[in-house]
Amino acid sequence: MQKALFLYNPAAGRGRIARNVGGIVDIFSENGWELTPEKIDFGRNPFDAHPDIRMVVAAGGDGTVNYVVNRMRERGLSLELGIIPAGTANDFAGIVGMAKDPLEAARQIVTGEVQALDCGVVNGLHFVNIFSFGIFTTTSQRTPDERKHRLGKLAYIMEGIKELRHMHAIPLHVRTENGEFDFNALMALVFNGETAGGFRLANTSSVRDGIFDCLLLEKRNFLVSCFAMVRYLCGGHPRSVRHLRAATLQISSSIDEPTDVDGQRGARFPLDVRCLPGLLRVVCPRDGRR
Repeated sequence: MQKALFLYNPAAGRGRIARNVGGIVDIFSENGWELTPEKIDFGRNPFDAHPDIRMVVAAGGDGTVNYVVNRMRERGLSLELGIIPAGTANDFAGIVGMAKDPLEAARQIVTGEVQALDCGVVNGLHFVNIFSFGIFTTTSQRTPDERKHRLGKLAYIMEGIKELRHMHAIPLHVRTENGEFDFNALMALVFNGETAGGFRLANTSSVRDGIFDCLLLEKRNFLVSCFAMVRYLCGGHPRSVRHLRAATLQISSSIDEPTDVDGQRGARFPLDVRCLPGLLRVVCPRDGRR
C-alpha cells in the first residue's frame, strides 16, 4: 500500500473533520492507501516521524496548507499534497476545486491527478495564496479562532473595522524585473491565487502562470481610497489602485510594517518576493482544472 499522512486540527470545520477522520481513512484504504491520521502540532515538524510517505493530506484553511508547505520545504521534500477544506476562508482549496464536504474531498483526492502549481516565497517563507501588508491584511492573525469558528467570514469583517482607526501610509520602493518605482501605499496584495478571504480580487491571476498579480492601493483620504477600491472591484481602473504583474519583487520601506502570508505572521522588511513556478505537486479533482 502507498503511504500518506493526514494532518488535521480537531477543531477545524467546527469539529466536523474530527468526526469524519474514520470515514476519510476508510476512503483512502479502499483506494490502496495507508493513511495515518495525526493531529497538527504547530510546534514541531510532522515529517520527521514519517520518512516513507508519498502524500500529505492537510485538513484546514490556507494557514494549515501554509504550515504544511513550509514544513515540507524545511526538510527539502516535494510530496504530493491533498487538501480537505476546513478553514474559515479556503481560498487555495477553492482554486484547486475541492469539495466542501470532507468525505467528498477525500474521494476527489484518491481519484484525482497531480498538477504542478506555483508557490510564492518571501524572505524564505513560502505562501500558497497571498502575501500582503497594510490595512486589513493582518486581520486574520488577530481574529481569535473561536470567533472564526462561530462567525465565519463575519469575524474578519468585525476585526477589520477596528483597523480604520490606525490607517496610515507606507512609503515603498518597489523593484521588479520590469522596472522600479516609489509608492505611498495604504495596502499591498501579492496574489499567487485569486481570492482573499473568499473575495475575488485578482481576476487575471493564476497558480499556473509563473507570475504574481499585485495590487497596490495608494494612500489618499479615507473616502477616496475606499471609493477607489470599490471601483476597482466593479471593473474600473482608478488611479489610486496600481495593478502590476511580476515574477519577482524587492520592496523596501522606512517603516517595518507587519506582513501576512496566508493568514499567518509574515516576513520583515526589506522584502524579497519570488514566484516559484510549478513547485507544488497538488492533487486536484480530475474535473476541477481551471
